Amino acid sequence: MLRKIILVFVGALFGSTSMIMVQTVASSGNNSGLSENVYRQLAIFGDIFERVRAQYVTPPDEKKLMENAINGMLTSLDPHSSYMNAEATKDMRASTKGEFGGLGIEVTMENEVIKVIAPIDDTPASKAGVLAGDQIVKIDDFDVRGQTLAKAVEKMRGEAGTNLKLTLVRKGIDKPIELSLMRAIIKIKAVRYRVDKDIGYVRIIQFTEQTYDDLKKAIADIQSKVSDNKLKGYVLDLRLNPGGLLDQAVSVSDVFLDKGEIVSTRGREQQNVMRFDAHSGDLTHGKPVVVLINGGSASAAEIVAGALQDHHRATVLGTRSFGKGSVQTIIPLGENGALRLTTALYYTPLGRSIQGKGIAPDITVEQPLPDALKGYNVNYGESELRGHIKGKEEDEKGSGSAAYVPKDPKDDVQLNEAFKLLRGEVSNVTFSSNAKNGVPN
Repeated sequence: MLRKIILVFVGALFGSTSMIMVQTVASSGNNSGLSENVYRQLAIFGDIFERVRAQYVTPPDEKKLMENAINGMLTSLDPHSSYMNAEATKDMRASTKGEFGGLGIEVTMENEVIKVIAPIDDTPASKAGVLAGDQIVKIDDFDVRGQTLAKAVEKMRGEAGTNLKLTLVRKGIDKPIELSLMRAIIKIKAVRYRVDKDIGYVRIIQFTEQTYDDLKKAIADIQSKVSDNKLKGYVLDLRLNPGGLLDQAVSVSDVFLDKGEIVSTRGREQQNVMRFDAHSGDLTHGKPVVVLINGGSASAAEIVAGALQDHHRATVLGTRSFGKGSVQTIIPLGENGALRLTTALYYTPLGRSIQGKGIAPDITVEQPLPDALKGYNVNYGESELRGHIKGKEEDEKGSGSAAYVPKDPKDDVQLNEAFKLLRGEVSNVTFSSNAKNGVPN
């Protein structure tokens, strides 16, 4: 049976191995005039391409010329649409399985430069000292300024054991920083978890093909270690989660819900609406849930946070999320790679669009920055991206917030507040008496 997978992206991290694509062409009385203009522009493009090919001072790479022209068209639409050649498409497919050769950096495009959202734990990037907020200006001798996000990711990916040099610009540092790294097989654990006395802590790192299965195993293991009468609840940590597969976000939300809509996607035409609903069976047996979010929580992570928040199934704690509410469809182009095209926006169960706005937490808890990061810009949001699609609910405040999580749990103010909340140790925040979920009064 062919699975339908819709992808929600931040940066260029995830992809699909199968996709159902429906294309429609609307007709109108103005089509003849529009077509004439389009054909005229295509003729101009062909003329310029031929002149460049024949007269440029050195013979250009025709394939690269065409790829750059295509990407120029797509990046003019929004920051998340792009063309992927065959190799980039292969890397993207590998990413959904949680394993690829690279550095372990989550990146986005901002003002024509590649910006680090966060290094992934225990990868060459994190070990070399790459920080959230760093701008990547060179990969080896390749200047990435003005290049596409997909091209930069392609340059950083590669065979494990091969070396490359990153040149970074970091706020507060006068000179560029040069780091030498060796690519490795990046095996991403989709879910990490532990038991903290009477609370189950679950961190979803990203939404790959394994996320739902890993989450089920994590919850079952937590329940085997803590009896039901002693288990206070769960902390679902979605901070620094850049997103991934939509079907996994739906399944993760379904773990905590018994019924109701989880998310809807709405395309260009009014009839292009898809709704995803929960099935009966809450695997956590109605235990209170606190969801942690910050500026690094994007896309699929925001779908989960929004669904649990709208259904009053969880208390959302932290700071405003990234605000990426668009859906990218992967359109296979055979041996020529694939087209990643923004085809829809998604909405929470209550009809909220988080595009350019993000998910606002029920309880705002700021995470203090260590002295080493004070003065750096660690705030991230879709609303800051050049050429982003303006959301229906986007306002001057925009989206996003600090994307920083301490490595030592003792320093994690947001996490410790979540633990206190579940244990009833916070005097000014209480659970609602008419809900089993733990929504503050």
